[in-house]
Amino acid sequence: MTFTQLNLSPALLAALPTGLTKPTEIQCLAIPEALTGSDILALAQTGSGKTLAFGLPLLQSVDPKLGHIQALVIVPTRELAIQVSQALVEVANKLDIKIVTLCGGVSQTIQEKQINNGAQIVVATPGRLLDLLKQQVVDLNNVKALVLDEADRLLDMGFWADIERIVSYLPNDNLRQTLLFSATLAPKLELLTQKLLNNPKRLEAHVANSVVSTINEQLFLVNKGNKAKVLQWLLEENKWSQALVFISARDSADAFAKKLKKAGLNVAALHGEKDQQERQRTLSDFHANKINVLVATDVLARGIDIDALPVVINLDLPANAPVYIHRVGRTARAGKSGLAISLVCHGEMKELDAIRTLTNRPLELQTLENFPVTDKPASGDSKRAPRDKQANRRTAKKRKAGGFNKSKER
Repeated sequence: MTFTQLNLSPALLAALPTGLTKPTEIQCLAIPEALTGSDILALAQTGSGKTLAFGLPLLQSVDPKLGHIQALVIVPTRELAIQVSQALVEVANKLDIKIVTLCGGVSQTIQEKQINNGAQIVVATPGRLLDLLKQQVVDLNNVKALVLDEADRLLDMGFWADIERIVSYLPNDNLRQTLLFSATLAPKLELLTQKLLNNPKRLEAHVANSVVSTINEQLFLVNKGNKAKVLQWLLEENKWSQALVFISARDSADAFAKKLKKAGLNVAALHGEKDQQERQRTLSDFHANKINVLVATDVLARGIDIDALPVVINLDLPANAPVYIHRVGRTARAGKSGLAISLVCHGEMKELDAIRTLTNRPLELQTLENFPVTDKPASGDSKRAPRDKQANRRTAKKRKAGGFNKSKER
């Protein structure tokens, strides 16, 4: 199928980036339904093209001759707001459509000027948008389309109360189309969507809570105190062009980055406590391959799209199982292959079991010969070890080459 078969207008088709001719699966499913005006609940993995799946129908539906806001996209993080806006602006500029990004860390005065210049589409994080609504800087009375992108993350980050307040500023739901996109769908989120969506079309471009099949996942059991040494060894041994390393604690991100710098690696840290200008500069340098290793918190589990990022490394497992899917989804994007490595200690077996349950896969543990495991299992974890050992023996012959010739199965 091509974009010309998706009922898009000739003007919009002419504005598409050069070389963009074949839509992804979620785009094939969502674009025709969205153009009918139906509410949509869409499930699609990270890197599957969700932004254009909802963005192209929005661009076709707004009238550039009208100077008020006609469509609103709400996202959970600043980085994702910027990414979504950048993905749509290239097309919007050719159609004389103005897009404004509203998020924290940017001067409110600048954002007010952009709004007053007559934006048709707003991409916003909940906190900044709600502040501007309370100040009566933003008028949403003419919005005819609402998009909640990464809806599961909006729920996880505690934004749902803000979403409900924002919705109260919008026209009645029978005058508004609502599109909800998510990579994972927890039961609680599905219940909440019933309050926002009106007889939605449910679209699934993949099995819910699944990982892209082109990602080679490798999990290694290591001593908790050895994680920094293992990470350094992996980076030096494999010499990947770039690596995105996820860590849960903000202060630990800086500490690990400092250790890797001392080892001579080109590394930077990124987390929510850094100001927006520094975050954006660091992210831009990573995009431009000026930084080889980026140690980041889950602020980058979504909202970063690096072409052909070869590897993602979980220095620790996330407490929230769906976040694992989004972390590893930073590699193998747009149909490419990638590698996702997780360093797991005995104290993280609860988190590992939650991820196994969510994804419905065994995710076998291996060990690295250079780093023997001497830590003892936490209470209650000893029963899990035989399962991992047996599972790895069954899959030893099937294991793909991933640069770990010095490893052995556990």
